[in-house]
Amino acid sequence: MSSTNKAITVEVSGERLAGTFPGNLGIELTEISDELVRGRMHVDKRHLHPMGYVHGGAWVAFADTVAAWGTLRHLPEGRGFTTVELKINVLASAGEGDELTAVGEPLHVGARTHVWQVKVFRGERLAAHFVCTQIVL
Repeated sequence: MSSTNKAITVEVSGERLAGTFPGNLGIELTEISDELVRGRMHVDKRHLHPMGYVHGGAWVAFADTVAAWGTLRHLPEGRGFTTVELKINVLASAGEGDELTAVGEPLHVGARTHVWQVKVFRGERLAAHFVCTQIVL
């Protein structure tokens, strides 16, 4: 694996997420290392579709945010990135009061692209599986 930016930490994520889309959704990163990223999201009314379950966009926002911080950790100095492809399979429902947790792991960290896998859990149950490709700019 390439060299990593140790300055990308949980504390930095908290500062940078404040006032942004993922920050406003209450997405928090709980661990950022070279090998993985962990996060959590406490589900409330902001995350629900009208039938009372977590909206597909909220699942994606959560998982993509976890992957993004992993990508940031592995970016070369002075480079940016954006998500260019993503896929999610939602395997279980979640509703108000649930806590979702996620574990993201890199599948590929290259000079031009990164591919991340994120598993989202509701308790012990795998609730969603997400894969995305990030292009390094």
